[in-house]
Amino acid sequence: MKKLFKFILNFIPRPLLIRLSYVIRPVLAYFLKGNTYTDPIDGRSFKSFLPYGYGKQRNNVLSPSSLSLERHRLLWLYLKNETKFFQPDVLKVLHFAPEQAFYKRFRKMNHLEYITTDLNSPLADVKADICNLPFKNDTFDIILCNHVLEHIPDDTKAMQELYRVLKVGGMGILQIPQDLSRENTFEDDTITDKKERAKIFGQYDHVRVYGRDYFDKLRSIGFKVEEVDYTANLSNEAIEKYCLAKGEIIPVVYK
Repeated sequence: MKKLFKFILNFIPRPLLIRLSYVIRPVLAYFLKGNTYTDPIDGRSFKSFLPYGYGKQRNNVLSPSSLSLERHRLLWLYLKNETKFFQPDVLKVLHFAPEQAFYKRFRKMNHLEYITTDLNSPLADVKADICNLPFKNDTFDIILCNHVLEHIPDDTKAMQELYRVLKVGGMGILQIPQDLSRENTFEDDTITDKKERAKIFGQYDHVRVYGRDYFDKLRSIGFKVEEVDYTANLSNEAIEKYCLAKGEIIPVVYK
């Protein structure tokens, strides 16, 4: 199973992978039915989750039903329990590279004016470059931009664009893969071999490994930043049940 998933992730283009997943997902969910782990996004339980990873694979992290990973399930719990995202107030939301775990659910929420954007995703309403967004200043109440910035060579420009289109008083969640043991972000554009990039950056199409200085970089753009360790609010039993990454930080930003 691990070798099969590694092959699929590395050799099938992501847009095609998204389309294929709609066919494969019900089959996986049927064969993995059980009561050990629960996906909080849809409430379904399984005997195990699936492995996932472009470089080194992580075991028991991909939900067979919603296709959520640790970060998606953590974000869902945070949005549901700690924010106004699910309340009836009308919110204009911009979602970059929309995740399948969220896309249909957010689209059905009538109080959201929900806009998705990406250069390549078949789920994007607006095909756009994050460094040159086609939106006016102060447009969105909420911006979701998760595991995108590590792909962007000029992440400073991307952050400036996110700040520009966020409303004053608006909230953004800008998750990234982050090595909290590393003080400073590391990048080296001379590393071009895919295997080497996966080994060093965690994925072949990443251009950096963010360290703890990520939060200060966001602050330098103008954001007010909260470094939210939401797993600290959960019991060890809940963290294990939902297959979360203990200690993962959710970068919540405000303008």
